[in-house]
Parts: sequence; C-alpha cells; structure tokens
Amino acid sequence: MSVEYCETVVIGAGQQGCGTAGALREIGRESIVLERGEIGQAWAYERWDSLLIGTGRRSIRFPGWSYDGDDPDGLMSGPELAHHMRRYVAEKEIRVRRHTPVRSVECLPGAGDVRFRTHLAAGGAIESRNLVAALGGYAKPRVPGLAADIDPAVAQTHSSGYRNPRSLPDGAVLVVGTGISGQQIADELVDAGRKVYLSVGRHRVYPRRYRGRGIHEWMYIFSLYEDFVTHETAGGDRRALFGLPVMATRDGCDDLNLGTLAAKGVVLVGTARGAQGNVLTLEDNVVAVAEESAQSARRVTDKIDAGLRRRGFVATEPERVPVVDLSNVSDFGERLDLAAHGVTSIVWCTGFGPDYRILPERVLDERGAPIQQKGILGAVPGLYYAGLPDGNSLAPGAISANVTNGRFIARHIHIDHMMRTGCAGSITPPEPASW
Repeated sequence: MSVEYCETVVIGAGQQGCGTAGALREIGRESIVLERGEIGQAWAYERWDSLLIGTGRRSIRFPGWSYDGDDPDGLMSGPELAHHMRRYVAEKEIRVRRHTPVRSVECLPGAGDVRFRTHLAAGGAIESRNLVAALGGYAKPRVPGLAADIDPAVAQTHSSGYRNPRSLPDGAVLVVGTGISGQQIADELVDAGRKVYLSVGRHRVYPRRYRGRGIHEWMYIFSLYEDFVTHETAGGDRRALFGLPVMATRDGCDDLNLGTLAAKGVVLVGTARGAQGNVLTLEDNVVAVAEESAQSARRVTDKIDAGLRRRGFVATEPERVPVVDLSNVSDFGERLDLAAHGVTSIVWCTGFGPDYRILPERVLDERGAPIQQKGILGAVPGLYYAGLPDGNSLAPGAISANVTNGRFIARHIHIDHMMRTGCAGSITPPEPASW
C-alpha cells in the first residue's frame, strides 16, 4: 500500500472544506483536500437546476476573498456558487484532489507526527497530523418510511434527485415538505403548468424585503442573524437538520410562502402521516401550519419595527399587506387519493442527515453522530469538524461561516505546530491583510 504524508487532510471540497484549506493557506500551513466528485459537487450536480441560495451573493465569501460581482443583493444559483468556489481554489492555489473518495479513516496510537491514516477508495493512504471532516450535515437524503407503502406505479424521488419539471412523468405532482426546497420546487412546477399538491410541515418564512431594505440588511443592522439560523423548537432528532426560513421566489423578488403558492393554484394538503397504496393519510393541519409560518414572519418584522423605534432610525412606512396572505389557504382533510387526483409522481423535500461512517467508531456516539465541542473540536486531538451544526443552531454550516470555522481550525493547527516543534516565534498566527 502506498502511503504519503501531509500535515492536514481535509475531507470534502464544499464551502467548508475549501474555506478551511484557504485559512490554512493564509498562514502558511499545508493541507490537501480530498473530494469524492468535483469542487462544489453538491451545489453543482446534486440539487435542482433552479435552486436559489437565499442568503444572497453578498454572503458568499471565503478567507481572504469576498464576492466581487456587480449584484451583491441578488441570489446565486447552485452552479454559480460551485463556479465561485472553483475560482477561489484556483486563485489561492489550494490543493484539491477531485474524484478521490475516502474509504475510511483510522486513528493511530502514539503522539508523533502521524495521528490519522486516511484510506482512499482507490487504494493507498494519506497519513496526517490533523484531520478536518468537512462533510457537513447534508450528506444523506431522508425519506420517511411511509414511502415504501405507496403504490410503486407512482414515481418517487428525493429533492436531491429532482432537476426540473421535465425530469418528472406527466401528470400531477405531490411535493412533500415546505422548507426552502419544497416551496421552491412547488413554485417551479406550478409555473411550468403542472398541477401541484403540497404536503405542508412546520417551517418559517421571512419577507425578502421590508420597509425599503433587504431582510439581510435588517439582520445586520439589528443583529438578527441568530434568529435566522437557530431552531425555535427544542428537542427532536438532532440528526435531522432543520431548514432556514423560506424567503424568495425564483425571480428573487417576490416573497415565497404558502399564501403565494396557494394564490398560484398549488393545492395545500396536510402533513403526510401514513400511506396505503394510492391513499395517503394526512393531518388536517394546513391552516394551522400556515398561521404558524405567518407568525414567524411577523416576529422578525416586529423586531425590526421595535429596533427602529428604539434607535430612532428612519425607514419607509411598513407595508400594509400581510407578509403571508392566508385568504387562499384552507384545510384539505385527512385523506389524499393519489389516483383520483392524477398524481403520478412524488418529490420528497424532507431534508438530509449527516453521514460520518468513514470515521472511527470511537469518535462517534451511539447514533453515529460526531462527538464534538462547539461544532468544531473532535473527540480526539487533531480531529476537527467544519460545517457541523452546533446544538439548535445552523450558523456553523452557513456558507459565510466557512471563514470563521476555517480560521478557528487553522489557529489551533498553528498552535499545535508551534508547541510541538518548540519554535521560539509567537504562538499567535500571522494575521492576513483581510483580517
């Protein structure tokens, strides 16, 4: 078996892996990034064609590199983000090995330079002092068990496999889930002339703009970022990632919510609870879910209004129309007959879970989730995570968080090097000009 050495191995060339490697590059520490596909693989090839990244182009930044285009408030597509990342990797001369899947990672005994051995699927291994698992939490599509009880004549796909309306058979479509993926896909399908049924679930919505400014400007002005990335409900299965608030339609201008979808003709049905052949059992909760989502929108606009009053800032008067128009929203009932309504396909927009099975069992808990501190520090020395949600917050997984995560990890790796080698220099890493 051929074995090579690199001080730090980073697994995954998504935004978090590239950000960590870029932060290490800033302070002169070497690393190599291993990627199973292409740089930005998921954004470029594993999401639907019309996906829009709701946080806006202004938020797309990496260590030492900010968005440099002429539309900072616009919304970037998945392939655009992947292209952006590839430009960053090329300009910063980050070492990425594409199409190099990892088979497993081994923790080695002893306290020398080698603490990890990363086994490659194609053979060979890379030994390293440090290992950064930048696998994120969106690796494994989640589909509820009731999918197996649906008539096999109905085509089923997860949102990760959906590309565009032409990729589905003719006929009506049931979209399950009302997070960003569910609402964007339902919006695209109804605009394409398809009959769409949308099975609702709990979610949050934010207005794209309010009182003359974009919502992300207000988040910056009044420090509302934690409201945006933090789950409102305690408990539940932490292995499943909750979603960010739904905001904009595909044109990036109008608000996207159950009210706008119902006005377009999307039929809202309750949360799917069971299935038998062509019949789905539903919770009769459409209005309740829509009202709860409307409350989430009102909470953020109320905070903006309160902040304006408290600080005396001047803004345009608030809009008179409700953020979520409930006039077209009504309960559907407890049963959906797919055949009777002409539904020929289902798109499961039911989220993702993490997949860390390549790591040793000793660093995972009984559920297979990483044992970690602050979403970054692993269970053994030299093991780090980039993009892992911390508790009820998605902040560490946000695109722009790669800067903070990467520089935190780079700082620890630098300190380890200085103390291990007995260097007389400052333990503080050199600060790049962009810091």
